[in-house]
Amino acid sequence: MTFQHIFRAIAGVAAVAMAMTLGSGAAQAQPLGGPHGPGGQGGPGGADAMIGHLLVEAKAELKLNTAQQEMFDRAVANSKLAHEKARARHSQVRGTLQAELAKPEPNLRAVAAAADAAMEEGRLARKAIRDEWLALYERLGPEQKAVVRDRLQKRMSEGESFRQRMRERMHQFREGATG
Repeated sequence: MTFQHIFRAIAGVAAVAMAMTLGSGAAQAQPLGGPHGPGGQGGPGGADAMIGHLLVEAKAELKLNTAQQEMFDRAVANSKLAHEKARARHSQVRGTLQAELAKPEPNLRAVAAAADAAMEEGRLARKAIRDEWLALYERLGPEQKAVVRDRLQKRMSEGESFRQRMRERMHQFREGATG
């Protein structure tokens, strides 16, 4: 086997392993949003992460009572802690990848298992944080919930407006490319 063949094989393994690692890092707990904007990736409209963002943004308008403020502070602290733990999980997966790539024959199954475990832990952490924010929302009064509802409606409208602008740009781009 020539040096070029060996190099290509190692590069291919490294590319696959990096893709798996980067994929797991992007999916880690991002309690108040993430790389896909404030809505995150959690379900329709990204409601998993959106509720936390909305409550943080609307805090002044919500005029929280003492019990609600305690729940809010706890949710913020737990969100930050979950984010730190997600970064640590991502580092562990990267460490596993680096250790395997240092071997003559890397065990990509070990890297995949570490990435899967990190993704599952991240999913559970996101769900727990979301449930904390939803518990706070459920303790809000009708006027406070109206503030959250109005912000959600505004965000949905802005999102639709953005999607429409992107559709128009893509349409213009395609017309320019063919004309």
